[in-house]
This record gives sequence, structure tokens and C-alpha cells, in this order.
Amino acid sequence: MRRMIAPALLCALLLTGCARLDREPADPEKLQVVATIFPAYDFARAAAGELAEVTMLLPPGAESHSYEPTPADILAVEGCDLFVYLGGESDHWVETILENIDFQGRALRMVDCVELLEEETREGMQAAPGHDHESHDHGPGEVMEMDEHVWTAPQNAAAVTRAVGEALAELDGAHAGEYRAAAGDYAARLTDLDGRFAAFFDGLDRRTVVFGDRFPLRYFAAAYDLDYYAAFPGCGSQTEPSAATVAFLTEKVRTEALGTVWYIEFSNHLVADSIAEAAGAETAMFHTCHNVSRAEVEAGATYLSLMEGNLETLRARVGT
Repeated sequence: MRRMIAPALLCALLLTGCARLDREPADPEKLQVVATIFPAYDFARAAAGELAEVTMLLPPGAESHSYEPTPADILAVEGCDLFVYLGGESDHWVETILENIDFQGRALRMVDCVELLEEETREGMQAAPGHDHESHDHGPGEVMEMDEHVWTAPQNAAAVTRAVGEALAELDGAHAGEYRAAAGDYAARLTDLDGRFAAFFDGLDRRTVVFGDRFPLRYFAAAYDLDYYAAFPGCGSQTEPSAATVAFLTEKVRTEALGTVWYIEFSNHLVADSIAEAAGAETAMFHTCHNVSRAEVEAGATYLSLMEGNLETLRARVGT
């Protein structure tokens, strides 16, 4: 979903660029790292440890696809040493900012750290008017654009973490070994998690999942060879599927004898509830880690802990 930063906001910032807001770093001697979304923030803080200050722009609980940066956010980007962002179409506003500010730091795009996959529609999936793909309609299985939700596969998360560690090492040579070691340690834990997911799915007779929700898990599905069906694409903005979509997904749950219909974090899960009720199944949440709630932040949630929670939920739900 492509968004343009509000012209009035950007113009006001550019015209008053020297009017700094009260967002000074707690320790100006440390590297300043700014990340747009939770995965980028988590990978950066894992690699940085106590050697850098890491800030996340997206507020806890906020919907990333409707996020609009504040003047303070823009100034934080302008003044940071390392800016980590997704780089997909929903981050189009970032390019606008970087083209219009005096950014002297280093920018790292997560999409540049991994092999990209193409987003696709699947059989039964509701079309998403307003999603900024090509103007023509897309049929089942037709490629739309590169999928930007790269972090959902743990091995991709490991690759991004290593890339962030390398960027920090290049920016702060005196602590290069520490950044690389910290990034390597977290990446190793993510690789271990990847192995546990693979072992779990290898033990299943079938690998079909149905989401009564958006499906921003293309990379996760590809990593473990999952056959997935969902109400909407990963960046879909709709919340009301057609009767045909609901009927198709309900029948898929029945014919595959699936015990669970999935939904993602911050969803009202009404679609999943409806499908599950009609099919005689239950519902459960799969955390895509796109953003976290305030309670999760306060509890010390990490990408690793949230994905481990997904694995435990899968073990408890799949086959029931």
C-alpha cells in the first residue's frame, strides 16, 4: 500500500529544519540507530547491545500501513548514524524523506539483505481494491509484486541481523568485533529456531494452513513448504471478504479437516471466527511480529520470543 508523506508536514519540516525538537539522545557518544518497525528494531538492538541507542519509529500497537511520521520522527532519521527500514512499497514515504533531508548517516534496507519472493494471490483470496499494484485485476496464482514481509522467515531474520551487525561494525570500528559477535549470536539462535520449525513441519502429514485474515507470511510459508489460503493478501486493507471467499475458506477447512483457523496480531478476528464456526474449528493467533503491543514491549518481547510462541501455538493447535 503506497503512501505519500503529507506535503504540509514535509514542507513545514524543510522550512524550519533548524528548529530542532526535544529528542536529544540520552548518550550522544553512542551510535544512534533508528528503525521503522519492530523487526528492524529488534535485530538492531540485538546487534548493538549496550554500544548504541536504538529507537523504533512505529509506536507500539500502531498499524504500520497507516503510519505517518511526525516531525520528530523525521528529525530523528536525519540525525541518526544508522537507519534501518524495510524498503518495500509501504516504506515509500522513507525515500521521500531521505531525498529531502540532509541525511549523513547510513541507510540499510531489509529487503536488500535477502532473496525476495513475489507476492501472489491464491485461490479464493479476496481482491484488495486500493492496494497499489498494477491497474489490472489479478487472478489466482498471478504474481503482483515483490513481497516485502521478509522478516517472517527466521533465516531471513538471521541474515538481516548479520547485515545490521556488519553496518554497525563499519560505523564504529573500535567495537567491530563486539557488534559482529552479538549479531552472530542472535543469528545463531534464529537459525536454531528455523531448525525447530522445520522439524515440526516435517513431522506433519499435511502442511495446509487457512488464515481468516491478511497473509503477510509468504516467506514463512516458503521456508517450510506450506500450502496456505487466506482471506486477503499480506498488504490488503480490506476487512470484509466476499461471501465467495468465506465459503471457499470454510470448505477448505472442512475438506482438509483442519482444527484451526488462524488470524494475525491486532486483528478483530471476526472473519476467522466466522469461518471457524461454520467449519466446526477453533481459532488461534499467529504473531507476524510486524508490530508489538505496549504490554509486549513492557514484557520484553523479542522477535525470537514471539516466534517461539508461534511454534508452541502450532504444536498445540495443529491437528486438533
